[in-house]
Amino acid sequence: MQRLDQQFIDNQWVPSQGSRRLPVVNPYTEEAIAEVTAGDSADVEAAVNAARRALPAWRERSGAERGAFLDAFADALTARRDTLIRLSSTNNGKPLAEAGIDLDDAIACYRYYAEQARALDARQGQPVTLDVDDIDARCYFDPVGVVGLITPWNFPLVTSAWKLAPALAAGCTVVFKPSEVTPLPEQALAEIALEIGLPAGVFNLVHGDGEGVGAPLTAHRGIDKVSFTGSNRVGEAVMRAVADGSRNISLELGGKSPILVMEDVDIEQAADCVMAGLYFNAGQICSATSRLLVHETVADALYAALGERIDALQFGDPLAESTTMGPVTSARQRDAVNGYLAIAEQEGLNAMRDGGHRDLPEQGFFVAPTLFRDVPADSRLWREEIFGPVLCARSVESEEEAVELANDSDFGLAATVVSGDPQRARRIGRQLQAGSVWFNSEQLVPPQTAWGGFKRSGIGRELGPWGLAAYQEVKHLIGPA
Repeated sequence: MQRLDQQFIDNQWVPSQGSRRLPVVNPYTEEAIAEVTAGDSADVEAAVNAARRALPAWRERSGAERGAFLDAFADALTARRDTLIRLSSTNNGKPLAEAGIDLDDAIACYRYYAEQARALDARQGQPVTLDVDDIDARCYFDPVGVVGLITPWNFPLVTSAWKLAPALAAGCTVVFKPSEVTPLPEQALAEIALEIGLPAGVFNLVHGDGEGVGAPLTAHRGIDKVSFTGSNRVGEAVMRAVADGSRNISLELGGKSPILVMEDVDIEQAADCVMAGLYFNAGQICSATSRLLVHETVADALYAALGERIDALQFGDPLAESTTMGPVTSARQRDAVNGYLAIAEQEGLNAMRDGGHRDLPEQGFFVAPTLFRDVPADSRLWREEIFGPVLCARSVESEEEAVELANDSDFGLAATVVSGDPQRARRIGRQLQAGSVWFNSEQLVPPQTAWGGFKRSGIGRELGPWGLAAYQEVKHLIGPA
């Protein structure tokens, strides 16, 4: 069994100062495949100090130099592609095909921010047009400083790329805490940092949980910004910690996203969009379109098409090519989803598909893909994020009713519209309160587009030029011409 008892600080593997050991479990076999020594505040202190020492030299490098390192990250991930795909499937539980999509997305993100870093050189010191002749004003983009990055377990290597790549491109140095549930794929980032000759202290990785590492990292006054992706409960605790010192923060939190299916759809296309929006990654997606609003004239046909697709899902070993749905990532998450299914039974929800319709493998943290129809808008399953393969549906009489119900949520991360008329789909999408709205499409997230949400879904944006701006401070130099 692999033992991760060292932290990566200042380009060295050093023994962790913590003493607690955390098991890393294969969600299919339910067996421990590794053990992590949970870091503590002493590990955080050492990592922050290393990042602060490295900051002056790193931020003075040109964008072109930093971009070369980001391209090198992409090259190294590409070289490790097969190994990392299998490792992600083993640690996270997602099928090989999904793990491959994840890794390709991460590589594309490093490539994109390598380009953004190079373009930054030409943007520095650009003159600002003023309405006076004798004043010169120029704009610069400085790194925010030392940043703490905290990522969840549902998309290893992807979420870290969304944070690490723009942070390094901007000239920040980093202390990274990956999820203690899926630390194995992220370990490769430290190995790559050494391999490509990234300067010491620019990237530091500290293993551990929220108690041992997350709390002291977010509270540390040497951290200029925290970027966190995870639950609202933890995100609010992070926000309280960062408020001490009025420090910078980005939060990507929960979602309860809708998918609107209009009466003019192609049923097969609509069913494919619904399936991709929820049952990918066993429903463990912050943007999962878990609220289905379907026009009453096509509801029965759509439910029938969804039932066929759900029945066709193949459960099993994530490393088997035939598997199309793996287990959820942990026993804790399985129990949380099952808790909501118990609430559904108490509420008397109408299950068209659930555990009673399908036998699951005897081993593994599997949850049956579930479809409830005619779910009341005040049901807890309709309103709360479940983070599992549970779809709640209800029919609507009109486009206006669909939009109203879609926006009646505490969250606003994402949404999907399916219509036979693309112009109509765009028009409806403009009315939805969400950061990303897809129409007639699966959930594509190119690195050039922004990621983040309205309402309780978070603060700030990742990806695109907005993701780079999240790690920059804007400076103007103003004086006589």
